[in-house]
Amino acid sequence: MKERTKKKSGAGFIVLTTLTALVFAALLELNKNTPFGWLLAALALILYLLIRRRELREKKRGIRALGYLCLLAALVGVMLWTAPPVKLRPAIEGEIGGVTPVVTVADGQLTGVTTADGAVEVYAGIPYAKPPVGDLRWRAPEDPEPWEGVLAADHFAPMAMQPRNSRIYESLAQIIGYHDYTISLSDNFDDAVSEDALYLNIWKPAGAREKLPVLVYIHGGALQTGQPWYADYRGEGLARKDTLVVNFGYRLGVFGFLATEELQAEDPNGSTGNYGLMDQIKALEWVRDNIAAFGGDPDNVTIAGESAGAACVTALCTSPEAKGLFRRAIAESSTTTAPEPQHSFRQLDEALETGRETMARFGADSIGQLRGVPAKKLAAAADVNHHMTIDGYVLTQTPYEAYRKEEHNEEAILHGFNALEGTPFILFSQANAKNYEQKVRSYFKEYADEVLALRPGDTDALARANWTDIYSAVFFTHGHYCWSRQALAAGEPVYEYYFTKDNGRLGTWHSGEEVYCYGNVPADSKLYDARDRELADIFSSYFANFAATGDPNGEGLPRWAASADGTQLMEMGEENRMVTDPFLALDDILDRMQGWGE
Repeated sequence: MKERTKKKSGAGFIVLTTLTALVFAALLELNKNTPFGWLLAALALILYLLIRRRELREKKRGIRALGYLCLLAALVGVMLWTAPPVKLRPAIEGEIGGVTPVVTVADGQLTGVTTADGAVEVYAGIPYAKPPVGDLRWRAPEDPEPWEGVLAADHFAPMAMQPRNSRIYESLAQIIGYHDYTISLSDNFDDAVSEDALYLNIWKPAGAREKLPVLVYIHGGALQTGQPWYADYRGEGLARKDTLVVNFGYRLGVFGFLATEELQAEDPNGSTGNYGLMDQIKALEWVRDNIAAFGGDPDNVTIAGESAGAACVTALCTSPEAKGLFRRAIAESSTTTAPEPQHSFRQLDEALETGRETMARFGADSIGQLRGVPAKKLAAAADVNHHMTIDGYVLTQTPYEAYRKEEHNEEAILHGFNALEGTPFILFSQANAKNYEQKVRSYFKEYADEVLALRPGDTDALARANWTDIYSAVFFTHGHYCWSRQALAAGEPVYEYYFTKDNGRLGTWHSGEEVYCYGNVPADSKLYDARDRELADIFSSYFANFAATGDPNGEGLPRWAASADGTQLMEMGEENRMVTDPFLALDDILDRMQGWGE
């Protein structure tokens, strides 16, 4: 009997120790702890096993329990002590081909780096404005300070100050959301975040070039989060197609979009609530003044963006302060052009009320006091301060009102949306047969019967699918339909797409198209097939051609017909073909709800 008990105890010890080791190994990997952390964890386990072996002989159960608790404490300590260090990301990950010749811009000289094959030059972390810190927090961006010597522009600057998730959360998001996670010791670091983030990055075809078309990309992230170095939309793919690509950091959340009466009074133009948009305009001004030094054509600039970045694009199209800084516009999966924009936008009175609430939240009686609050603490207020504002200066009216007066800055647009835009936003609030009607009636009110007849939810599967389509239409696709009609009424060429290509990663969810648009589908990824890579070549060629000429079509590409009435889209999927917008019936209801054309 004693022998049996002893065997059970030994087996339990082996199982418990093995599970503990596996759990902490997973946590160390997900948290991206340093290799030293792995070594310390292994030593702690070995030491525990040696002590445990001795304790087994002495049959001191209490000591054994205490030893296990000590092991757990040691492993937790290791995780905390060897947390990933903060680093700047290199402009090129892996091998570089060399350093570029010196480039001279208005504020000094700099060099970049070339890709391993020497085909693309990358310049990262170039300041386009003075750091908006201290007394410059919540002020219009100012010119950067000139620097001495030659700036090595070989690392991306920190991402703009924003709320951060733990590395474990981010790793799980890659696994569950993106299905794209690699176990590696090369990524055991955390990205830098700072208020000092007004820097831009450039990708260009290598060598001396002139009059290259320029595409300036604005990253998304709900105006709360995001960074310009994300692999899906880096500029290397388009640079290989003779396009110069620029992207940049801009102020986010409370740092970019706080609005108060005091800030309004101290600004010489009476502006408040649009500091992030001001940063974007400042970056475009830097491009106008300096991009020729890199071979770009300052008179042939296209702005582009996805999600909140696309919302900014459509706002910049009607900002008087952005006039003359670009010729064309690309917007992926968002606009602000509907009569009632569904996100990223607000009127001044709402912005000022939110500003008062933010001041009270931090116990500040003045902007001076709020400027003294540490940035990391303030970042938590991004949850309510992430909307552009009709401030009377950067934005003097809604884009809808501006287009009705044919007051806009671009001369051609390319835009579109994905088949399942809404899916990631309703993963934890999906509809079913029981709650579907209530959800529809709650939003559509007197129009609910029409929607229920058009999109019934009699089964759980039907309710899920139709609620996804409804969410997509309300928050994403309807704005695109509005923008197409507005631009067409102004006599602009319009090219609109509908992305339907599934894959092993994001598929047709929100932002799933970006890796195709910018030609960055990884060559060695098994999440994509041959058609994915073919489509990425086609899609990025359309972008490059549009940036060059205002027409995406070119030799060897499927013909993309310009829109005649906003109803025909180019499908980007298993085939490239013109199709009818699948959301038109919902768009008609939303038009009437929002008073389109009134």
